[in-house]
Amino acid sequence: MAGDTGLLLRALAFAAERHSRQRRKDVEASPYINHPIALANVLANEAGIDSVEVLAAAILHDTLEDTETTVTELDAAFGPRICRIVLEVTDDKSLPKTVRKQLQIELAPQLSHEAKLVKFADKICNLRDVATAPPVGWPLERRQRYFDWARQVVDRMRGVHAGLEAIFDAAYARRPGSS
Repeated sequence: MAGDTGLLLRALAFAAERHSRQRRKDVEASPYINHPIALANVLANEAGIDSVEVLAAAILHDTLEDTETTVTELDAAFGPRICRIVLEVTDDKSLPKTVRKQLQIELAPQLSHEAKLVKFADKICNLRDVATAPPVGWPLERRQRYFDWARQVVDRMRGVHAGLEAIFDAAYARRPGSS
């Protein structure tokens, strides 16, 4: 267990350093690191996931996409399994946003079990954030579109973890403008 704790703390320190200058898009400009921590918390404390590799990948899930971290660097620091999970949930930022969003829907069923767990947690946390502390300037319609898109992604991964599905459905029930 001590090695597991050490790996998680290394992942947290790595992600905190890489995301140190980044902020969320909410009115408070919350520290970005809160987001990967929230994913690991959902997985461990709400869904009962105890795989250290999945929890570390959740903490690291945006390092390739949103920082200057390279695949080689991530692999060297955390090994091929964690690196593979992170790669699976990483969008190709060279593609237009609409293409990336469509690819998330299309590729969701092909993700590994571990990557689906991370993707579920990401969507849960994002829905919670959009419902309670939306990005500045996002009108109701855009928030609703985000909820509906996230549901399309998740619906393509159903069957992977009943607990995460229930948590997602509860988050989706808070869709802005729904009664």
